[in-house]
Amino acid sequence: MNLIEPILAQAAAITQLRRDIHAHPELCFEEVRTADLVAAKLGEWGIPIHRGLGTTGVVGIVHGRDGGQSGRAIGLRADMDALPMTEFNTFEHASQTHGKMHACGHDGHTAMLLAAAQHFAQHRDFDGTVYLIFQPAEEGGGGAREMIKDGLFTQFPMEAVFGMHNWPGMAVGSFAVSPGPVMASSNEFKITITGKGGHAALPHMGIDPVPIACQVVQGFQTIISRNRKPVDAGVISVTMIHAGEATNVIPDACEIQGTVRTFTYETLDLIERRMREVSEGVAAAFGAQCTFEFVRNYPPTVNTAYEADFCRQVMAGIVGAEQALAQEPTLGAEDFAYMLQAKPGAYCFIANGSGAHRGRYAGGGHDAGPCTLHNPHYDFNDELIPLGATYWVQLAQAWLGHTPPADRPMPGKA
Repeated sequence: MNLIEPILAQAAAITQLRRDIHAHPELCFEEVRTADLVAAKLGEWGIPIHRGLGTTGVVGIVHGRDGGQSGRAIGLRADMDALPMTEFNTFEHASQTHGKMHACGHDGHTAMLLAAAQHFAQHRDFDGTVYLIFQPAEEGGGGAREMIKDGLFTQFPMEAVFGMHNWPGMAVGSFAVSPGPVMASSNEFKITITGKGGHAALPHMGIDPVPIACQVVQGFQTIISRNRKPVDAGVISVTMIHAGEATNVIPDACEIQGTVRTFTYETLDLIERRMREVSEGVAAAFGAQCTFEFVRNYPPTVNTAYEADFCRQVMAGIVGAEQALAQEPTLGAEDFAYMLQAKPGAYCFIANGSGAHRGRYAGGGHDAGPCTLHNPHYDFNDELIPLGATYWVQLAQAWLGHTPPADRPMPGKA
């Protein structure tokens, strides 16, 4: 593994920053303390900053040896927010705020980019500019979208933008990246079936919305199995059904909620249309009314081919070609998708291991639960800090040291 020695030498100090951020998690658009810490460190290292994009976002500006006169620029992004959940770990840097936790590793993402920033500040051996994007509100707030709305790409014009997420279960020392869709769109639905309530002993006197809702949910299964092309990924998950207040009362209404995930808008359009037709048609068949709401949240995360291949070459130079893996698409969602709609780039995975790293803390200090994303036992693996920072540095240096082809594919609709 070819790590940058000065980054290794500074890894212990950056690890302490990571654990400090982990102990003080902040939710969407509330990342004031985290943003203050990031801004303070960038300022300490002589990196000019801009604050306020997307409410709490921070952008660091690092000019190379030419003072940025070449006009070349690259963007590197890390997310800063935590999740609204309670941590079960008991090590020293566990969350100090009940109900808030860094269960997705954004503390580690921030630390890796800070480690790269420190190296950039000390070794400006590149021509052009590196923009360090510390983004708020990835966990449902659309912080990437809000930073773009506030002028991220107009104030800081860049040729391409890159993101990275830790991935539990992959052996430490490996990366994964692929062209095309790598994470899914995230969408929510809420369907209300309104019938006619009454006494549970006299069902013929009313219109029971509960069995109608059950028919609707069953009907959704045929959308995936009979309407969608089998080769096109798509998931409909009904996660909530709410109705009734008493066992002897047929309720007036039943509410169905859940999510839809797809890799393409074509599949999403099909699923939304058929869900509406099934819901309204089944309700009408039983004499009930239907209110159908469908909200499109994050778009699919789609890597442009040239940039994904470029990242793979950089990874191979660090960990070897055999550890620069193909990225298996996941139906999880990521708001870096908004940046990839606006700019060419790639979103990769860096392996976080199986969770054994938690046993190395003094006295143990963690439960035996799984170390998977969005799990109360999760913790970022600090071994990744020098590896991830090395990747960021070498990616930026390589990108700014070559001229990408003008005719390479640009972002398009998935």
